[in-house]
Amino acid sequence: MLLRHVPFLKAVLAYSFTAFGGPQGHLGMMLKTFVQKRHDVTEEELVEYNAFCQMLPGPSSTQTVTLIAYKRGGVPLATIALLLWMVPAVLLMGAFSFLIYYFDVRDIQTNLFTYIRPMSVGFIAFAAVRMMKSSVQHVATWFIMTCSMVVTLAVQTPWVFPLLLVVAGVVSNFSNKRIPETHTKPKPIQWMNLWIFAALFILAGIFSEMARINDWPHKRVFNLFENFYRFGSYVWGGGQALMPMMLFQFINRPRSLGQPPLLSSEQLLTGYGIVHAVPGPVFSICSYVGGMVMSPYGPFWQVVGCITATIAVFLPSTLLLFFLFPVYQNLKQHVIIYRALEGINAAIVGIIWASGILLFQSMPFEWMHVVVVVITFSMLYFTKIPAPFIVLGWLLLGWTMNA
Repeated sequence: MLLRHVPFLKAVLAYSFTAFGGPQGHLGMMLKTFVQKRHDVTEEELVEYNAFCQMLPGPSSTQTVTLIAYKRGGVPLATIALLLWMVPAVLLMGAFSFLIYYFDVRDIQTNLFTYIRPMSVGFIAFAAVRMMKSSVQHVATWFIMTCSMVVTLAVQTPWVFPLLLVVAGVVSNFSNKRIPETHTKPKPIQWMNLWIFAALFILAGIFSEMARINDWPHKRVFNLFENFYRFGSYVWGGGQALMPMMLFQFINRPRSLGQPPLLSSEQLLTGYGIVHAVPGPVFSICSYVGGMVMSPYGPFWQVVGCITATIAVFLPSTLLLFFLFPVYQNLKQHVIIYRALEGINAAIVGIIWASGILLFQSMPFEWMHVVVVVITFSMLYFTKIPAPFIVLGWLLLGWTMNA
């Protein structure tokens, strides 16, 4: 049955090689690829999926891609699509851990990616403008969108995202929006996913502590799985929110215990810089960090570290997604949830606008960056050029201009 989904899986793989710009930049590419070009989901469904994923811990863009596949072919297709989406970035970041450790590369050639960040702002603006058409249609939703944008700009913390969505849902319940007109058959709840999530959370902690107390050989692997499984279980705000957690866990905490850090601050910041020049999920930085942490044990264990960290950080959010999404589909037929979606969708648009502004502010101001943003937005909005070709064009231009 999966054979009929091969074109969709090819689109996911192509998307994984060209998706730059973090979660909001990814959303613009999803809109172009899976809504406008392939019609796998509607624009309203994409906004709804993204809003739902923003309220969960873990990588929101990864979860959104997984839900698009889940709608088409259930858990089997969603699992395959998840692997196709994350593996290219994970392999690249794992390879960089070897490059940094064994060759001590301090300056990585980034000319190829000169225009990628302003290009990502263009994708974010395109996503925001398109989503405004369906999600911001009257005064109340304009107010929610504007407030969400201002709050996101002023309070730059990962916890602001779920809080904004909850508040927006409460505010929109004061409207007189109609109740759901249709009732679908309740979706079966996959309780097994929740039990697996909880069991792994407990077992990871037990084995990590036993490995530490009994000084097991290569105990660091057990510690590593527990660390990243815990990160993936309660980190909101995307890969950026992982940085302070990894800084504390692998650098500051060992120092406070009188032990050498598991990697240097320079190595961690180098990985953080590299991951923004790599397509795919920002969470792929965990493959790099896992490899660096295990690198003193040799190449084999460095590969084990890359794999362990990757599985551990993506697994909990995926299990929670498969458990909670059917619950959400059942709940949204209730009038309170149904009305809340109007405010939540408007808040998502505001968050997207704020993300684009923050990304643009993080770059040195150059008129060429403004030109790249405008051209990218125009090509997405007014032409039918596939998103991968737009990305490829800016990569080639950056390479030729700086060669």
